[in-house]
Amino acid sequence: MSFNTFGRVLRLTTFGESHGPAIGAVLDGCPPGIALSEADIQPYLDKRRPGQSRFVTQRREPDRVRILSGVFEDGDTGGPRTTGAPIGLLIDNVDQRSKDYGEIRDRYRPGHADFAYDAKYGIRDYRGGGRSSARETAMRVAAGAIARKIIPQVNIRGALVQLGERRIDRNRWDWAEVDNNPFFCPDAEAARQWEEYLDAIRKSGDSIGAVVEVRASGVPAGWGAPVYAKLDQDIAAALMSIPAVKGVEIGDGFAMAAMTGSEAADEMVIRDGQPHFLANHAGGILGGISSGQEIIARMVVKPTSSILKPRRSISRSGEETEVITKGRHDPCVGIRAVPVAEAMLALVLADHYLLHRAQTGKG
Repeated sequence: MSFNTFGRVLRLTTFGESHGPAIGAVLDGCPPGIALSEADIQPYLDKRRPGQSRFVTQRREPDRVRILSGVFEDGDTGGPRTTGAPIGLLIDNVDQRSKDYGEIRDRYRPGHADFAYDAKYGIRDYRGGGRSSARETAMRVAAGAIARKIIPQVNIRGALVQLGERRIDRNRWDWAEVDNNPFFCPDAEAARQWEEYLDAIRKSGDSIGAVVEVRASGVPAGWGAPVYAKLDQDIAAALMSIPAVKGVEIGDGFAMAAMTGSEAADEMVIRDGQPHFLANHAGGILGGISSGQEIIARMVVKPTSSILKPRRSISRSGEETEVITKGRHDPCVGIRAVPVAEAMLALVLADHYLLHRAQTGKG
């Protein structure tokens, strides 16, 4: 299986399967001299960790990360620091229940990667989806924590802004609320309403989709490239690589189809001797290059395909059948996708920071 590596200068390679002994990653290209310990990574993994509420999978994984290489402490550095060598990361899988998947060994779950994997490789790990499982994203979150330390001047935050057909009220947006509810929701009232809504969906054996929004402030003007390394291109690709994501938009995105040119243009003036934008419809990126405004992106996460409601499908032998997916699954996989989206945005921005520094000499 090829294409397990992401990035240009800062390159992330992940490995492992959902029900294997462990999942891991190698992050190559990290500059030397950055203070880094496992304690710097763990808080981000704890945000993504399963089993923290009734609204996510009840698989009990502590997701304790180990740094295997790429850091060194000799007593004079004030703690472990990166050496410039590849950083090896490992998380043990401790709560696999592979028996839950015995019934779908030879049957394809509708909406899952089962059929496509079998068509391509002629073999598939049916235990939780193997390599296609969102379990792999824990390593992206770990690597994203390191990426944040490469660009400490950038503040990256994410939130769930839509659950099913229910959207937040943006007039009630409060970043402080994101850590006060199980949905990473910036609207306290919407979060309260979502609890009853998702409980009903969960108890019915079904699932629902969501929209995640990520923002990055502190990105200076100039990161990115105008043709084949556009910043928005790489952000879109990174977010689309997250399992279950089926759509990405930058800034106002698809809403721009209903705008006129005069409405969509982000007008500029001079304030205090500096360029100042009067709007940010473009999401902080112009011509593939950061404008200095806040970078804004959203991704659509489809409903979890593993549900208890029977769905029609086929077997490996070509027979029509019915599939009910047992096991422990997220009724809305979009919830735990929030820290994953943050991590992917951090990895892209850190990569483009290093590219910009290499090409221009500017930090």
